Amino acid sequence: MKAIVWTGQIEVRDDVEVRDLRPDEVRVRIHAAGLCHSDVSVVNGTIPFPTPAVMGHEGAGVVEAVGPAVKKVKEGDHVVLTTLGNCGTCDACDRGRPTHCRDTAGKLSRPFTVGGDKAFQFANAGVFSEVTVVKETQAVVIDPEVPLTSASLIGCAVLTGTGAVLNRAKPGFGDTALVIGIGGIGLNVLQGLVVAGCSTIIAVDANPAKEAASRLFGATHFIAAGDGVDTVEAVKEICPNGVDHAFECVGHPALIRQAIDTLDWGGNCVLLGVPKFGSEASFVVNTLYNDKSILGCRYGSSRPHHDIPRYIELYKTGRFKLDELVSATFAPEAVQDALDAMHGGALNRAVLTFA
Repeated sequence: MKAIVWTGQIEVRDDVEVRDLRPDEVRVRIHAAGLCHSDVSVVNGTIPFPTPAVMGHEGAGVVEAVGPAVKKVKEGDHVVLTTLGNCGTCDACDRGRPTHCRDTAGKLSRPFTVGGDKAFQFANAGVFSEVTVVKETQAVVIDPEVPLTSASLIGCAVLTGTGAVLNRAKPGFGDTALVIGIGGIGLNVLQGLVVAGCSTIIAVDANPAKEAASRLFGATHFIAAGDGVDTVEAVKEICPNGVDHAFECVGHPALIRQAIDTLDWGGNCVLLGVPKFGSEASFVVNTLYNDKSILGCRYGSSRPHHDIPRYIELYKTGRFKLDELVSATFAPEAVQDALDAMHGGALNRAVLTFA
């Protein structure tokens, strides 16, 4: 079958196979997969990952087969895939905190072969392939009327961005917020803030062309960052005391510092961007004494089997944007074109279509 493989370079291969199902697994034919900056982070070395690896972690498709122990997913179901692969039985899973599951975190699976050699599965998903195998806990059944191209983006961009708002920051009605970096994650932070009922929502990006998408997804203000622009001062011209919530979606230490410096008393800064492994950030300690917080956030602190149906219902009632996230679709063979377009800053999200 066809897949996009990382071997030290990006390759589109047709000599990829996936192993037979284990009892708790499902086989999914991928229809669409989003191209995320985390995939790019493997290519540029920000996220170290062994090779060869079938890439992609944000996808949706149709279930082809299920293992004998699978109970909640059946052949023919339309599913969104998640990256967690959590066990479902440990203390963290039992308490509804699957992102805290230590039984499976960091374990790398190799369900694929490339040219006959075993290959890794990026982020427990490997959705840049015509078919993948995942645990039952990773497949969330959705309404078949939802377009799979749009639904594919729920598995990372939506869960991470909107989840960071609703599950981690938990803003109050009328709170103010800042979002730095308006890519796929940032756009979903914006619409999460709208769902939460925030009043002033400030978007910041170095690309002025991001303003239109920012406002479409809920920003009330837009700041074009760059030379000669003091982002902290610009934010405080809008919110003189600072904001209640700041979300850093780029992964740059200097921007993390900016986000912290924009906080009002009692405010929190949520870190979503992924800096290069081992990076450090700094801040002035006494600026945090007025009950300010810095919050890490894994995968939007999501509970996928709870959150994804909630987002789907919001989408079906017109209160949540999925279709608008998809700027362009590409065949797998055009993955380099998709990467170039993403680096050009013109896309909300590029989607690779396999079926």
